[in-house]
Parts: sequence; structure tokens; C-alpha cells
Amino acid sequence: MSTETNAPVISNFIRNIIDDDLATGRRNSVVTRFPPEPNGFAHIGHAKAICINFGLAEDYNGLCNLRMDDTNPEKESEEFVEAFKQDIAWLGFHWNGEVRYASDYFDRLYDYAIELIKAGKAYVDDLTAEEMRKYRGGLTEPGKNSPYRDRSVEENLDLFTRMREGEFPDGSKTLRLKIDMASPNINLRDPAIYRIRRVHHHRTGDKWCIYPMYDYTHCISDAIEGITHSLCSLEFEDHRPLYDWVLDNISIGNHPQQIEFSRLELLYALTSKRKLQALVNDGLVTGWDDPRMPTIAGMRRRGYSPAGIKLFAQRIGVSKSENIIDMTILEGAVRETLENDSPRVMAVVNPLKVTLTNYDEAVTASRSAPFHPHHPEFGEREVPIAREIWIEQDDFAEVPPPKWQRLTAGGEVRLRYSYVIKCDEVVKDANGEIVELKCSIDHDTLGKNPEGRKVKGVIHWVSAEHAIETEVRWYDRLFTEPRPDAVRGEDGDYVDFRQFVNQESLKLVPAFVEASVLQAAPESRFQFERLGYFVTDRYEHQPGVKAVFNRTVGLKDSWSK
Repeated sequence: MSTETNAPVISNFIRNIIDDDLATGRRNSVVTRFPPEPNGFAHIGHAKAICINFGLAEDYNGLCNLRMDDTNPEKESEEFVEAFKQDIAWLGFHWNGEVRYASDYFDRLYDYAIELIKAGKAYVDDLTAEEMRKYRGGLTEPGKNSPYRDRSVEENLDLFTRMREGEFPDGSKTLRLKIDMASPNINLRDPAIYRIRRVHHHRTGDKWCIYPMYDYTHCISDAIEGITHSLCSLEFEDHRPLYDWVLDNISIGNHPQQIEFSRLELLYALTSKRKLQALVNDGLVTGWDDPRMPTIAGMRRRGYSPAGIKLFAQRIGVSKSENIIDMTILEGAVRETLENDSPRVMAVVNPLKVTLTNYDEAVTASRSAPFHPHHPEFGEREVPIAREIWIEQDDFAEVPPPKWQRLTAGGEVRLRYSYVIKCDEVVKDANGEIVELKCSIDHDTLGKNPEGRKVKGVIHWVSAEHAIETEVRWYDRLFTEPRPDAVRGEDGDYVDFRQFVNQESLKLVPAFVEASVLQAAPESRFQFERLGYFVTDRYEHQPGVKAVFNRTVGLKDSWSK
């Protein structure tokens, strides 16, 4: 799970288990898998699981399969399959062989179900879903056997065959394992492993009208693929006895070890695909890849780097304890990776016009500047100057506060990579608003300090003649509450999380940026000096035609302030 090949390996309880398995000979290799359900886009929680599964396989010179858990066809689609594939590849991971699907194993899963029936370990049940819940019992009381539990093997085989052939209505019958209705683990109280559901499947079409349940499908799929360590989130810990029971009671050679780790909860975000889908359906975001969404596609479009997401996954670690992480940890990891890799340019997002009154085309010179102070290989660009320039409005104060080191009436400041200028006149409109500054250039200060005085302040700027006007999408956090789906109202019920959508999470800001960025390809990351990190939009930025930038993250954390 390293972000770099020479990054230190941080031990955790999963590594300790794998190390012990390899040392004792229980396992000769490491084969993991990442098994998402393709019913939405991958989010930051998936990113953690991807980094764990693929990262461990890489670190142990093993393999990691990508398998789509496509047993719930109502909500699944090829769009979501392709999104997962793109996201994993973008993060820099490679799965073993072709993409696998649980539906690849439907015939074998059916055959194993027949095997369980013949062994007297599975039966067809006619209880409705509501009746089944009543028979299941509770945490402090045992369940009761279904009145259909003692059907003969022959009757169960006949009914299950007819279920497959479509003789019975949806939901009228299920196939259940015969385990123990008095078990203290509710998951072992005769769980259903097949249900009747006439739904078109995105891969198998209408071949099946019965579909296997997740707990039954997952363990057998792992075993078929030769998985050694089946890593999943902590909510499946109570399902592990069922995982083991199924594999112990069918004729399959491999028995993977299920290991659980805590799932990620990111503050000011959601990691429920159902709730993320609601945001999309209700038009509260522009889609699954909206840069405000905690999806990998959204983070990619916002300008997060794969290295930043991997560094985040490494920093939050792997444990069984609650994993509630503040957004600043993710933003900090992203910021850290962008600092070294992003070319610097200047941009102005809240422009104030400055006229350089003594500008002289024959005398006033431009300079070149490096794209990065520590990476000469990034090259340089020309920073042109003209009679009219733009500066940030908040870099000027008519009545400056204490310790002010930027521009003020009668004061001096250095233009980044250029001259020292002095503000000689403040121009206001009829409402008293400042609309223009008239400043003079000290032509003896290009590349050197002025004589006889110190000028401490340096501000960024762009030439009004040369800069390009661009649209900047200024993104902030999507929610105003740290845990938007965990807020209770006065009645004790949970408040709809959609009430906490931050109405200020997206602002469209016209800006002026150095012309050198216009030719940049989509998904090019830049640091706008003194402003933050920005990326050319993946889809709407048109090189040479139209510049569209998304704000990724500020130069430092300002949220807590």
C-alpha cells in the first residue's frame, strides 16, 4: 500500500496474519480480490479497500482479482462496471487477468446449491419475508424452525428445479440453508441463499429468474478464484461463521481466510452509494463525478492526485477500531503531493485594475519565471507586462490594518517576477467603490532591490493584455454538518441528510490566468500562486479554445478558521 516503491512499509494486523501464514507454510502466496457491487461509482471508502487489497498483493508479489458482485441486477449496470475499472486503473493498480464477475459462477453456484439440498443442508421455504423475520427471533431470543424445514430431499430438489424454471411468482419461495435457528449468531439462523426475482441481468440476460444471495455467492467465488486472504470491512465480521460454514459443507478445495478491517467514515461526506445516488437523482450535484462528491471520479475531476489518495489511505492505516477521519487529513495528503508536482502560474480571481502610468514599451521589460522553484526540468515561461494589469482586490487597502505588507495609497509593493510599483492615485466610481489604481513603476527594480529603501510586500498579478479570462469553479465541502446522515431532530428521528447540503459548495468565479495555461491538456494540475491548487476540467476545458479550472484545495487548511 505504498505510494512509492521505496516508501516504508507500515505494519498492521493484516500484514502480521499474512506474514505468519507465509512463515508457517499455511499459505504459499498471497491472492486478494476487490469485489464491488456495480450499483454506483466507487467512493473514498472503496479507495481505502482498493489500496489495501491491491497494495498488499503488490507488496507480497501476489495477485489481486477484480470481481464484480453482480447478484442484484435491479441496480447494476455496465456504466458502473466501467467506472470501477477506470477508477482502479487511474489509481495505478492492475488486476489479475480479466475482470471477473459473480455471474460467471452462476451455474456452479446452482450446482453447489443442489449438492447442499442432496446432503440435507438446504431446503425450499414458502415463508414470506415478513413471516421469515418473525420466525428468526431476536438478539435475546432464539428463532423458530420454519414449518417447511423438514421437506424431503426429493421435494426440495423438485421445488428448487421448478424455481429455476420460473414456475413460481417472485418472492414466493426461497432456498435456505439448514443450520441452527437457535444460534446466537443471527446470520446462522437458516439464511436464505436464493430468491426468485425476474429481472434482466446486465450480463446473463434473462437466463436466470433465481439469483444467489451475497453471503452464499461471495465465499464460493473467493474459493473458486483461489483467494488466500478475503479482506472486507468490519460489518462482515459476524458473517464470517457463515462464510466458513458454506465452504466447509460443499465439495470445494480452497478455503480462503476472511479478515475484517474497519470501514472508513469521512467527515463532511457520505459513503453510502444509496445516499450518493439520491444526491444525483435529486439534482443536488451534477452527477457521480461532480467534484464535490466523495467518489473517486469526483475527486479525480476536482484535481486530487492518485498519489494523494494513496498517501491518505496509508496515513489512516488499517485497524479494527472506529475509523472516523476528518476531511482535513484527506486534503492534507492531496496538498502534500500536489506541492511537489504542480507547476506554478499566476492568476487573479477577484480583479482590481491597475494602470501603470509610466509604462514604456521601449523600456519596461518582461521576465521569464520557472514553473517550479525546485524542478528546473519543468521549464520556464515568459511573464509579460503591459500598461494595464490585474491584481487581487484584497491585495489593496486604502486604510491598511497593522503589519500590512501589500499595496496601499502612496505605498509600494513588488509585483511577483517584476518591478516595484507605487500607488499614486485611487480611482472610485460614483458609489465610492474603488475601480482602478494608478501606479508608477520603479524601472530600476527589475530583478533587484530598490536603492535606499526596503519593500517587503510581494503580490501576484497578470497582464490585462496577455492573460486569458477563464471560469474557475470554486468548490467547498458538500455538507455543512460533519456527519450529515447522523443528525437527529427534536423527535429523535434522523433528519434528512439532504437538508445539510452546503449551498456555498460551488461558486463560479471569473478569473484571469497567465496565457501559458490555455494550451494545457485536460486534467493538468497547477498551483495558482498564493491561491491554491487548481486543475483544468476533465471534460469542459478545451486546449487553445476555452480554459475551465476546478479548485482542488487551498495552499493550507482554512476550514477550521
